[in-house]
Amino acid sequence: MLTIVALAVLVVAFMFFAGVYADVLWYNQVEFSEVFWTEIWTRAALFAAAGILMGVAVWLSMWLAWRARPKNLQSQTRDSLAQYQRQLEPMRRLVFIGIPAVIGFFAGSAAMNAWQDVLLFFNQEPYGQTDPEFGLDYMFYMASLPFFGLIVGFLISVVLIAGIAGLLVHYLYGSIRVKEQGGLVIESAARVHLGVFVALFLVLQAGNYWLNRYRTLQSQDGNWAGAMYTDVNAVIPTSTILAVAAALVAILFIVTAITGKWRISLVGAAGLVIAAIVAGAAYPFLIQEYQVKPSEVTLEQDYIDRNIEHTREAYGLADVESTNYAGETAAEAGSLAEESANTENIRLMDPNLLSRTFGQLQQFRPYYGFPETLHVDRYDVDGQTQDTIISVRDINVDPTSSWVNQHITYTHGYGVVAADASEVAAGGRPSFLLSGIPTSGELGSDETYEPRIYFGMNSPSYSIVGAPEGAPERERDRPQDASSDQDTTYTFSGEGGPSVGGFFNQLVYAIKFGSTEILLSSDVNSESQILYDRNPLERVQKVAPYLTVDSNAYPAIVDGRVQWIVEGYTTSNDFPYSTGQQLDSATRDALNTDAASNLTGQVNYIRNSVKATVDAYDGSVTLYAWDEEDPLLKAWQKVYPSSLEPYSEMSAGLMDHVRYPEDMFKVQRELLGRYHVTNPVDFYENNDAWSVPVDPTQDDDTVKQPPYYMSLRMPGKDEPAFSLTNTYIPQLTQGAQQRNVLYGFLSANGDAGTGEDGVKSEDYGHLQLLELPRQTAIPGPGQAQANFDSNAQVSQELNLLRQGASEVINGNLITLPVAQGILYVQPVYIQSTGPTSYPTLRKVLVSFGDEVGFANTLEEALDQVFEGDSGASTADGQDPTEGEGEPGSQPAPPESQSAQEQLGQALQDANEAIMASEEAMASGDWTAYGEAQTRLNEALSRALEADESIRGEAMPEEGTEPPAEEGTEG
Repeated sequence: MLTIVALAVLVVAFMFFAGVYADVLWYNQVEFSEVFWTEIWTRAALFAAAGILMGVAVWLSMWLAWRARPKNLQSQTRDSLAQYQRQLEPMRRLVFIGIPAVIGFFAGSAAMNAWQDVLLFFNQEPYGQTDPEFGLDYMFYMASLPFFGLIVGFLISVVLIAGIAGLLVHYLYGSIRVKEQGGLVIESAARVHLGVFVALFLVLQAGNYWLNRYRTLQSQDGNWAGAMYTDVNAVIPTSTILAVAAALVAILFIVTAITGKWRISLVGAAGLVIAAIVAGAAYPFLIQEYQVKPSEVTLEQDYIDRNIEHTREAYGLADVESTNYAGETAAEAGSLAEESANTENIRLMDPNLLSRTFGQLQQFRPYYGFPETLHVDRYDVDGQTQDTIISVRDINVDPTSSWVNQHITYTHGYGVVAADASEVAAGGRPSFLLSGIPTSGELGSDETYEPRIYFGMNSPSYSIVGAPEGAPERERDRPQDASSDQDTTYTFSGEGGPSVGGFFNQLVYAIKFGSTEILLSSDVNSESQILYDRNPLERVQKVAPYLTVDSNAYPAIVDGRVQWIVEGYTTSNDFPYSTGQQLDSATRDALNTDAASNLTGQVNYIRNSVKATVDAYDGSVTLYAWDEEDPLLKAWQKVYPSSLEPYSEMSAGLMDHVRYPEDMFKVQRELLGRYHVTNPVDFYENNDAWSVPVDPTQDDDTVKQPPYYMSLRMPGKDEPAFSLTNTYIPQLTQGAQQRNVLYGFLSANGDAGTGEDGVKSEDYGHLQLLELPRQTAIPGPGQAQANFDSNAQVSQELNLLRQGASEVINGNLITLPVAQGILYVQPVYIQSTGPTSYPTLRKVLVSFGDEVGFANTLEEALDQVFEGDSGASTADGQDPTEGEGEPGSQPAPPESQSAQEQLGQALQDANEAIMASEEAMASGDWTAYGEAQTRLNEALSRALEADESIRGEAMPEEGTEPPAEEGTEG
């Protein structure tokens, strides 16, 4: 039996060792071993310190109680206690050591979790600003106060547990006993023991009361965060009184321990309890109810002002530029002649719809795939910066396939696919700037370009790569070319993971991943590496555990390498007077309906302090200190002096692709809905509160519209900038009807690059808020969508597009401030039914004020709105209905045909194209299927044009009388 137990212990110990050893290998490989060892040694020190302190205190309390036991045990204890004593005595030493050891182990295990608070306290840097109540630096609240709270809380636990353990021993050995005739007997040793421990508890409680004075500035109770009138004038003074009172009562218990007179200490304890109830609860309640509430706006005004100032400071909103915007609604000819910086960059390609399109046109093999939502970036094309829809062609491994396929053969994705965000190619398809296998396009790809994606958002949990020189290549790499049936193979040649070639390492990783194949497979050789923790977000979180990582990473081609760029935030929930935000709810919108696992909990301070990159080929991680003035980041730089690089080390190519962080922007936009108001009286009245509108393109009317990236020249600015934008409508008040009119437009400048290595643009991160006049009913996004949907011409043409088993899909609704008004642009896509169909752009909707335009191109739609000539310069390129020269295209209908004949012919062609699509899909001929889909789109376009022509012929020309009906007088 003992042999089995010993073997079980050894197995468990080795499994634990295997996990630690695998972490050591991983951190050494990514060159962040200081992060691992700093955490390990800090946790170990806390475990030892807390465990020893708790264990020694419990042991000492029990031993002193046993040592002071009455000598005549048999005569002074009941038979039952005497029996317990006899049973305990043979194993007393083991019990007196075992119980403290077990309690110390659990105490140490709990204390280990506070390792970040301890490191932050000992390495803190001053913020440079002080709070208005106590005059203490803000870092006292974010670093010192949490640490002091931990110490006091832990010591209270030590005193309580050790005290109770000692009293139990006193009772067991008769120092505390109940008389048979009634009454309680407490021997002098037990009295001293009890008096000392109660006094220590009260001293610590006095410290807790004292700390509570400062905690009022962090309070989230009530209508506003921080210490308000009642806190400052009632809670803080009474906490001071209670701290002094608790210290005085502690002295009384020391006197009792010496003199044996309990009455005075018990009276003092009762008085403290009464004072805690009256002064700690009743008095503040009375002040709030009968002094503050009747004159709330007057008494709370100064404290609301503190809340506004500190909340804006904590969330980086102190320097928001608020600008009054005219909000014109009259669309006049030529209004957009000076708006080319905006109209040329209007994004018609919706990154939220194009995943299927990218997949059908650029996937090439079932073991590749694209994410559900693509990314928006900008690249230089022929000397011009263009907004770009971009995505990596990631690996997509069948989870039901063999272990070899999942972990040896299909190991990586291949290449970046990019399309112009504003230009439309023939057939409504994206205009690709980088595509194909091998990769080619206008973005270029020289010999330094490494297209392979070993580290991505969809990479397998682990892959085993690498082989000796001359060994057969096992990794499936890519098709030989876009039309080839043959695949190429490849062997990973970088340094992306720990070695797994030796027997011991194979055993360790077989245990870690629960896979005996790692130990037994002949494909694992002396040069093999194991790649794991491959998700860029998880990878950054692992090497920077002090950061909160954004819920998304985006790829960029930087100096010939595909780099994942990850946003890292330093956060706190302890900033004074700042309103807290729940990260999961603040960042949830139509594109993120489920809160990201790494964005949970409440914060009231956030900074985008770190920009991180993860190389998609070898997984190397680089952390750049982006906000070098952030005091939290300064503290962590002292903890990890070699982990972070200054942002001056960033190349110009990387700086060109840095953008404003999306999740931080979502948190900021939520707060600005109220905190754009800086007058405390107006803020109290809440008469100008805004909210983020729901996404009008979604069926769910509870999800918010996501912010959009686009190149935009804001009013008053000379140059366009790659920006993140958001709109505001009035906040819904109880019992009132929602007004979907526009009140605000927020833009964050995301252009960091200046074209020089290590130089950050001074305009990066600038927040500009356009405030529109309240008396002008400028349509909000929901109202603009309603105007589109209710327009008779739009409805009729969309119904026609829905014929032939096609689905009409509304793209993202883009909002632009142009011509002193608000322009809405929405691309309209169609998608045929079937598993291999994909959305193609067919129409563009535009509105300005109440005017609506609907045409094949953006330029035509703008002209419809702005009296026939908008003056705009656009970049949407080819009419998506045109397909001449494309495979499967149909010739234009002869002019000799009537419009009615053209409509009939077009519908017949559409029906034939649908039948051809179904036949091609059934036979698996995807080339024929794509040609049939192209014919279907073209036929529907011709049907739409014919329908417009028929309706135009039916309308009388201006200034003429309609023809008289037959049989009536003219």
